Amino acid sequence: MAGIVQLLISDIIMSFMWVWSSVIIKLFVHEVLGFSHHGFPAEVFRSSLSILNMFFFAYLAKLTNGGAYNPLTVMSSAISGNFATFLFTIGSRIPVQVLGSITGVRLILAAFPKIGRGPRLTVSLYEGALTEGLLTFTIVLISHGLSSKIPGSFFRKTWISSVSKLALHILGSDLTGGCMNPASVMGWAYARGDHITKEHLLVYWIAPVQATLLAAWTFRYLVRPSKQDKDKKTN
Repeated sequence: MAGIVQLLISDIIMSFMWVWSSVIIKLFVHEVLGFSHHGFPAEVFRSSLSILNMFFFAYLAKLTNGGAYNPLTVMSSAISGNFATFLFTIGSRIPVQVLGSITGVRLILAAFPKIGRGPRLTVSLYEGALTEGLLTFTIVLISHGLSSKIPGSFFRKTWISSVSKLALHILGSDLTGGCMNPASVMGWAYARGDHITKEHLLVYWIAPVQATLLAAWTFRYLVRPSKQDKDKKTN
């Protein structure tokens, strides 16, 4: 029971910190360093700090024994677990991650009212859903590969994961925001008052969740244990 409570506390704190981290990076690059929003130096600094930020959160996840800030991350793991784990993820972990994100965004807007209003859809509804779905499908496949098949240290795997997430984010940033994180988007959408719209639910929740399920099943189908591995397990 203590482990479950600790995990939920880790989720809500990390979700809160995640929405703040992106804002702090932007403020540091544009307000403190004084770079323009669309210049090449600003892109380099933002990208470098984003990768460092993802390393930091990967370390926090390791330190907290599985704490997470993204519903898709815990859902991807829950699919491979038992039914009780799946129910715990859907009924407890994802809601507290959403709560942490909403709380974080509300405090951000209270402290920095002119910071912006988060990611927005700039294409049609179905193009946006397809974009978020494809981005999510790709990163979930990569995550499964890193966790189960690719050998290497924590640093190497985190580097591959971070660079992949950054590249996918950049690809989708002008279309949907390239979020791949329903809880974080929910925080901003709740602040705008459009968290229950068809656009938000379809693009930032339904499409990524379906893509996560599809990626997990695809990986399980493509990377089946060999006959020798099965024989070893039975012996």
